Amino acid sequence: MTAPVVLRIAATPTAPALVLRPWRLADVPALVDAGRDPLLRQWITSIVDNEVDGARWVREQERGWAAGERFAFAVLGAQAGSGQEQLVGNMVLKEVTPGKPAAEVGYWTAAHARGMGVAPRALNAVSDWAFDALAADGLERLELLHQVDNLASCRVAEKGGYEFDSVRPAVPPGFPRDGHLHIRRMNV
Repeated sequence: MTAPVVLRIAATPTAPALVLRPWRLADVPALVDAGRDPLLRQWITSIVDNEVDGARWVREQERGWAAGERFAFAVLGAQAGSGQEQLVGNMVLKEVTPGKPAAEVGYWTAAHARGMGVAPRALNAVSDWAFDALAADGLERLELLHQVDNLASCRVAEKGGYEFDSVRPAVPPGFPRDGHLHIRRMNV
């Protein structure tokens, strides 16, 4: 089991500081709001339609942390001028098993935060953390799979040091279209 962690990413001249931390029940309203975005709904498989779904989803993420097999981070950014944080995305490390050399990463960015470099910066932070925290358990590579027509995810993968590996066939209903598999190996 890995204790929940908080990752902090400094602000840049063009992007706000980010905080990545485990999801909390207090995040459910922002999660539901983010889930209303039609573009986001096009790409993700776990749709959160209401607060009951949101609470169930957050509890699943908490169970993943407790079991040491799924590490989901709420990605928070500073709200302009207010000093408060707001939900800007999700980053997850999943399918983690001691002795297994690979795990998978996934992410989404809230509509209001797209184009601000949130996903690549959060992806780098979680990837670095995963290799630091889990290398002793045998982790050697991270895999990122996105649908072939999700060009934004392809750019995020490249910015995160994930090299294109192969095209994977669709596996409906969870993965309805062919996908690109990108891989990042330890020490990249």
